[in-house]
Amino acid sequence: MSEVVNNKKSKTPIIMFIVFVLPVVLAYLALTFDWFNKGATNKGALITPPLDLSAVVAERKPLWRLLFIMPQDCGQGCENALYSLNQIWVALGKESDRVEPLVLTHQKSEQIELTDMQRHPNIKVLKTDEQNVNNLFKDESADGIFIVDTLGNVILKYPIKQQQEDAIQQSRDILADLRKLLKLSRIG
Repeated sequence: MSEVVNNKKSKTPIIMFIVFVLPVVLAYLALTFDWFNKGATNKGALITPPLDLSAVVAERKPLWRLLFIMPQDCGQGCENALYSLNQIWVALGKESDRVEPLVLTHQKSEQIELTDMQRHPNIKVLKTDEQNVNNLFKDESADGIFIVDTLGNVILKYPIKQQQEDAIQQSRDILADLRKLLKLSRIG
C-alpha cells in the first residue's frame, strides 16, 4: 500500500511539470524560432516607417484621410481611384464625417476639370508643390491610394487597379481596413 502512495507521489511532480511548465517552454520556443505565421488582417501594404504628411495637411482638421496623388496623366487607373475614393466615403455612412477623401495635385499633375470633380462631389482637392510630394514620397512610389491617420502619417498603401472589377474589390478591402481603424481610433 505504501508502494502505491509512493508511486503516486513520484508521478505528481512530473504531471505538474507537463501541465504547467511544458506549455510555457513550447510557447517560448515557438516565438523564438518563428514556428507560426504571425497574423495580419490589413489588406493594404503597411508603410514602415510611416510617411509624414503633416506639413501638407497642417491647416486641415485632424481627420482620417483617403489620399490619392494626381498623376501627370489621368488614365483608367486614375479614374478608378477617384471613383473608389468617392464610393468608400459614401459606404462609410455615419462614420463618413471622420474621413476626408483627398486628392493632392501639383504643377505636373493633370489638371482636374470641374466636370470631373462634379462626378465625385465628396472628394476634396488640395494643391501643393511638387517638391512637397517628392519630399514626402522620396523612397516610396506615389502611385496608389493611401490611408492617412489623424496625425498626418501615411500608414497603408493600395496599388492602383486598371480594371474596374479589380478596383471595386480593392475598394472593399480599403473600406474594411478603414472601418477597423475607425473602430479602434477615438481620434478624428
